[in-house]
Amino acid sequence: MSDAPTTEPAYPVQFSVDYPDRELDRLSTAFRIFTAIPIAIVLALISAGGAGGPGGWDGEGRGFFFAFGAGGGVLVVAPLVMILFRQKYPRWWFDWNLNVIRFENRVASYLFLLRDEYPSTDEEQRVHLDFPYPDVKNDLNRWLPLVSGCWPSLTTSFWSSSRSPRWSS
Repeated sequence: MSDAPTTEPAYPVQFSVDYPDRELDRLSTAFRIFTAIPIAIVLALISAGGAGGPGGWDGEGRGFFFAFGAGGGVLVVAPLVMILFRQKYPRWWFDWNLNVIRFENRVASYLFLLRDEYPSTDEEQRVHLDFPYPDVKNDLNRWLPLVSGCWPSLTTSFWSSSRSPRWSS
């Protein structure tokens, strides 16, 4: 047993993409946007992706959002409620979120021309992402997600209500 202090990583999130060991294929690079369509559809279905814009249907800036995720993607609301009321974060839920984020990063590294191999849904493929499983009772403040989630919505609603047009009768 050594007396050396244990060192934790400087940052909790560890991300790296290995440098390609060969030259990238120029032909596949030219058609990458088209070859990525099937894996982008898979990613959109499991990550609860959406499409939309700030204009809204009526052009008054209310905005709209189409959610078409079937798998739920990075699940946020249910773990937030469990952390808030029970101070628990199931390991399987953490593993699901971690693997969805890993898959999103593999697809992003393919689209941003960092890697040449087609993204896999289950293998790591030289794109490495890891962050530690939190100790909920000691590492997470149970009220912080509620406050950080409500504060922007409260300030936004206050700002928008103070700038709303006055209706005259």
